[in-house]
Amino acid sequence: MQFTLNGKSKEISGNPAARLIDVLREECLMTGVKEGCGEGECGACTVLIDGEPVCSCIIPAGQVEGADVVTIEGLGGNHPLQELMMNEVGAQCGICTPGMIMAATKLGDAPTLEEVKTALAGNLCRCTGYSAIYRAVMKWKGMPEPENGDKLVILE
Repeated sequence: MQFTLNGKSKEISGNPAARLIDVLREECLMTGVKEGCGEGECGACTVLIDGEPVCSCIIPAGQVEGADVVTIEGLGGNHPLQELMMNEVGAQCGICTPGMIMAATKLGDAPTLEEVKTALAGNLCRCTGYSAIYRAVMKWKGMPEPENGDKLVILE
């Protein structure tokens, strides 16, 4: 099977029925893709396939033949949202973080809080809650700080 992985042509010889997450982690060494539930319910394994966020744990590898696949590694190590997730304490154990970031890449400019919540609705966090994650995404998209200088607080 041939596909583009993080901007580079990749050919793999594995079973086309293998889960994409396993191929990415084991054959392609993209260990930033995390497995949470293995059932497409938590979003930890979210990658972009032809620009759309999908759970790689429920996608057969053969389905990406000729496709463009982007993992968290494809965003580069200095992506501003990665840093904001750390600065805003939106990452604790880190299992959900790559999937959250990948899902957030589909947001347009200046999304509302409701749009952020909708974009991340398929991604579960069991550690930090969502306020810090939403705050990081909103800051990444240029949401202004409150005038009094306090941290942006989002009530869930």
